[in-house]
Amino acid sequence: MEGERAELLDILTKQRHFLRFTTRDLTDEQAGLRTTASELCLGGLIKHVTSVERSWGEFIRKGPSVVPDFTSLTEEDMAQRANEFRMLPGETLTGVLAAYADVARRTDELVAELPDLNADWPLPKAPWFEPGVRWSARRVLLHIAVETAQHAGHADIIRESLDGGKTMG
Repeated sequence: MEGERAELLDILTKQRHFLRFTTRDLTDEQAGLRTTASELCLGGLIKHVTSVERSWGEFIRKGPSVVPDFTSLTEEDMAQRANEFRMLPGETLTGVLAAYADVARRTDELVAELPDLNADWPLPKAPWFEPGVRWSARRVLLHIAVETAQHAGHADIIRESLDGGKTMG
């Protein structure tokens, strides 16, 4: 693959690597530890990014009908979303990383197969989206890369707080 699609995937692949690299040589227990004032842990961040990439990939394929209306989420919905940021009993770092690799593979296949990166959909209802805005597949893929990079930075801080390990430097 060449051109824009290859560049998009290259950026996304690098950001995924930085995020996954923060978990190197950790136990399941360490991956679930909160090391800062936030609720975030390394395993939970990867679970969250996996969920985000999966849902945005479905958005590219099928449009806003596959994404919840965030303006009408219940307390139960919010509690379920909060579990994306935690390692739950029975979850393993190996399992979390495998799920992430599977979603990454499906996103990469989607990028290769998409007939048009300009194809767009209206965004789902959410307090953080301006009503009526549409995003192209290209814009969604850039959003996935940005979200992954942002959380890779969070993960780097969490890892450094855990045991001094750094992604870079």
